[in-house]
Amino acid sequence: MQAFSLYEGSYSVDSSKKFIPFDPAKDDKKDRKGSLFIHIHPFLIKTAKDLVLLDTGLGYTNSAGEFILHQNIKKAGFNPSDVNLVLLSHLHQDHASGMVLEKDGKLQLAFPQAEYIVARGEWENAYSSTSNSYKTAVFDVLQRSGNLHLVEGDGHINNEIRYEHSGGHTAFHQVFHITEGDEHYFFGGDELPEPEQLLHKFAAKYDYDGKKAMHLREEYGNQAAAEGWICLFYHSTKAPFGKVSKVDDTFKVTAP
Repeated sequence: MQAFSLYEGSYSVDSSKKFIPFDPAKDDKKDRKGSLFIHIHPFLIKTAKDLVLLDTGLGYTNSAGEFILHQNIKKAGFNPSDVNLVLLSHLHQDHASGMVLEKDGKLQLAFPQAEYIVARGEWENAYSSTSNSYKTAVFDVLQRSGNLHLVEGDGHINNEIRYEHSGGHTAFHQVFHITEGDEHYFFGGDELPEPEQLLHKFAAKYDYDGKKAMHLREEYGNQAAAEGWICLFYHSTKAPFGKVSKVDDTFKVTAP
């Protein structure tokens, strides 16, 4: 297997849920009080059978008007039209807005050849929510496309890819395991978005169930250390890929 970070950039986000580009070299965090500062890493994985996209970022374009996600897929050596599976951990705008792009003033699927895998409960909750975290105009395009595949609970997409209902960050958040031979990639979405969250045990207020998310992080860390998983960290400020080890009840994350 091959895995690639499709880094979309660094942003600040405040209570308005607007994501504003943030360049640490020239921007000052003090000017954006009350904001969280995050990096965004959608991931691309090439297996023997599939070209898989894990979450789709903000769906922004670069200064030349090119869709950043497509640009980064090309840099990785692939054609965006070759993506045949889009796996969504959940539907918050920083993870799902890149499902579509705007062309000639209209929204259309960014990956029209792909099957989009979404948890049924997350889909239903997103439509019924009044939160600014969800952009239903994006979902409308997918709903009309015929490319939407709703799943429930735990299950397999094929022999290499399985999903698990986690339910910590959102009520129907899901995580993914992709295995081929001796390689095992784990994508925890916002249940395990940064390696630092393995090092510091805490319940986050931004999670649907902070205590459950905290326990899940420890559970995933223990499994990753025991089974040699490569973890994909969607919001990592440093390395987006990591292997986990545990010594004297303390997690350590290193480059794979």
